[in-house]
Amino acid sequence: MVLLPEDRSLPTGFVPETPPQQPAEAKDAATVVLLRNGTTGLEVFLQRRVKGMPFAGGMTVFPGGGVDQRDADTSVAWSGPDAQWWAARFDCSPELARALVCAAVRETFEESGVLLAGPDTATVVGETSRYAEARAAMVARNLSLAEFLADERLVLRADLLRPWANWLTPEREPRRYDTRFFLAAMPEGQRADAVTTEAAEAYWATPEQALADFAEGRCHLLPPTRITLDELVECGSMAAALAAERTLGKISPKLVRRNGRWHVVMPGEPGFEEAN
Repeated sequence: MVLLPEDRSLPTGFVPETPPQQPAEAKDAATVVLLRNGTTGLEVFLQRRVKGMPFAGGMTVFPGGGVDQRDADTSVAWSGPDAQWWAARFDCSPELARALVCAAVRETFEESGVLLAGPDTATVVGETSRYAEARAAMVARNLSLAEFLADERLVLRADLLRPWANWLTPEREPRRYDTRFFLAAMPEGQRADAVTTEAAEAYWATPEQALADFAEGRCHLLPPTRITLDELVECGSMAAALAAERTLGKISPKLVRRNGRWHVVMPGEPGFEEAN
């Protein structure tokens, strides 16, 4: 059972029937929407998560994950907008902003092999298979992003990321994330892969095709993913998406029970104030 485009219903069993006594604390997280120019236009990199994952199992998503404590390491060599700039965009502290950018770079590398870093402030690494051992060590939490970049004498390229959105999981859900969405163009010479235990498959698709797959039941999308794809369709091109000026408010949907299923209600929509 999948999300229905017309009513944003959630899959059966996705939300527990008994609400938590207290809302779970939302964990800070980062998601990166990788873009490239394909043969038919703008394409995005998507991953179908393994069924049974604690969060969003079976869903088709963009690469991303929770902020690690070590993502706040200030020793990371950095190029591009500083932490203060990112803090202003995401309305958070500079310390958290720095950790979010580092988490975005780390998670993208761990989950797709795409590395937004280079030997200096003007270049990006090419083919990344030579870092496979370090990538595995980072996934196992035996190596931090800061240690990896220092070992390889690489600079994090924060200028390759663009702030896009901030989504907060509804209070009724047992696992909650305060997720900042970023855009990034696929670096030339690199390839995105499916070498991760968290994804059953990974592929490139136009936003239009991904939305058609969703509408016809071929993939499962949560509202943040679907709405981001809709927004990219409106942009029309990678250049326009990367150049878009975004006003980033925290989007905090709620859940309402209708006809035996849970539905996502967005701020400002009918029933939002009465929803859980």
